[in-house]
Formats: sequence, C-alpha cells, structure tokens
Amino acid sequence: MNIEIRTDKNIKNSDRLITYVRDELNQEFQRHSERITQFSVHISDENGDKGGDDDIQCMIELKAAGLKPVVVKHRAKNIDLSLHGAIERVKRSLEHTLEKTENPRGGKLELADADEA
Repeated sequence: MNIEIRTDKNIKNSDRLITYVRDELNQEFQRHSERITQFSVHISDENGDKGGDDDIQCMIELKAAGLKPVVVKHRAKNIDLSLHGAIERVKRSLEHTLEKTENPRGGKLELADADEA
C-alpha cells in the first residue's frame, strides 16, 4: 500500500505529520490492506494566515484493485479533524463500494412454488 502525502504552501510538511497520517491510514484500513494499492492525501489551508472556521481541507484519493478510484474531501478547523473526517468518508465510501460489488442488488430471482399459490 503506497501512501503519498502532500501539503500546500500554508501547511508545513514534516516527518511528524507524515508519520501521523500514515499511522492513521494503516490503522483504519488494515482490514482492506490487501485490496488497497494507493492513498493520495492532500492537506491545504484555504485562507493561509487569515484563519477562519473550517478552512483546513483534507482530500484523500484511494485506489483499490478492481475498483474505480474514490475521492473525498473534508473541511474542519484543524488538520486532525479534517484528516479524520476525510478518513471516515473514504472508509464509508470504500465499504459501500465493496458491499455493492460483493452483494449486488437484484441477485437471483426466487420464485414461489406453484403448489403454494
């Protein structure tokens, strides 16, 4: 599982941030680690030094074998909240997609026996 982490010019990319993001992703997605091929995480500060509510955005793109890429965004007031919000969104989206591929709607049509009618 390849994890790529990028930040914009307003957020300092440090080894501590990289380790934190990798640990969180590995912990949350260890169950699906055999299917996931890549994560791309981009953290940005919309307003820079100005501040403001919900101005930190985390965008996560997940690529899994045999599935279309999943991209989600989440905004919050700090990096931690925006990261965890995006992780929850991508996790829900991945599980929903996997559930749809493993158990498609309208499976086999079961007919009632003619004798019961």
